[in-house]
Amino acid sequence: MATYKEIKGDLVERVATDPANPGVGDIWYNTTTGVLKGYRNIGGAWASGGNLTLGRRSAGGGGTLTSGITFGGSYGSQLDTNTTEEYNGSTWTAGGNMNTARARFASAGTQTAAVGSAGYLGNPSYTNSTATEEYDGSSWTTVPGSYPTAGRDMTGAGTQTAAFAAGGKFGPVISTATNNYNGTSWTSSGNLGGARYGLGGTGTQTAGLVFGGEGPTGDTASTEEYNGSTWTAGGNLNTTRTGARGAGIQTSTLAFGGNLAPNNTSTESYDGTSWTNEQNLITGVLNPAGIGVQTAAGSVGGGAFLNITQEYNDPSFATRTLTTS
Repeated sequence: MATYKEIKGDLVERVATDPANPGVGDIWYNTTTGVLKGYRNIGGAWASGGNLTLGRRSAGGGGTLTSGITFGGSYGSQLDTNTTEEYNGSTWTAGGNMNTARARFASAGTQTAAVGSAGYLGNPSYTNSTATEEYDGSSWTTVPGSYPTAGRDMTGAGTQTAAFAAGGKFGPVISTATNNYNGTSWTSSGNLGGARYGLGGTGTQTAGLVFGGEGPTGDTASTEEYNGSTWTAGGNLNTTRTGARGAGIQTSTLAFGGNLAPNNTSTESYDGTSWTNEQNLITGVLNPAGIGVQTAAGSVGGGAFLNITQEYNDPSFATRTLTTS
């Protein structure tokens, strides 16, 4: 009588090498290594994306992982740029130049409708700006709506016609200021609970989020949530840092990078209440630009004027060993 194995075959496929293109849920026994393997969800993971044409840090960012934008930033000590680059998910290409080279400014919006305001003007100016510029997908226009105070290292989020900017440094003063933008002008809004600069920010004008940064007594792990007029305390970051960036909304944000050891690889996700540690960045970066959402985010440039893009996807899938022998 034929055996079950002779009729049906092995329940688990036996192969000498791992399949080149396995499907989710596939399981096989690798006879070369003597282990059982499978292709499964491994949660969120970082991978390398396309390189920028110009390495930079402290640039503006916006859009999605497959339709992103970065603009301005520093490409050397005291050297700021006005260049814009657009991302299609694999390659960065040149967009229209900003009218004013700047870094460490507030930014918001998408690849075809971005806004940048205030910030630091490097060589030869070495001054802080109040100028606001808007991008239409091909060119930048300087608009009359100047930022209320010349400053740098604030954070911004939202859309071109409904953005917020918070914190920053105005001369020697570390600020709690928040300002809302309506596509034409900036107006003062509710102050942060604590003064800070170099903070990260995500979300919208009526549901914003800020985290980390440096205050009068040093770096902070503090998180605050915004309703368009008032800030309230959220859950603290697990890793205190400044110079981190993020992607997402108030109840679903990814924060990454920062200034520790010496450029932090730490990644955390926020669910509207608390932060959870996620897989680390491939390369630690200070002051990258952030694009995308929590489950499909990009860390762009940063560090020592790097040109790298790091892409985060959740879920990610990979081959994993299921048994050791």
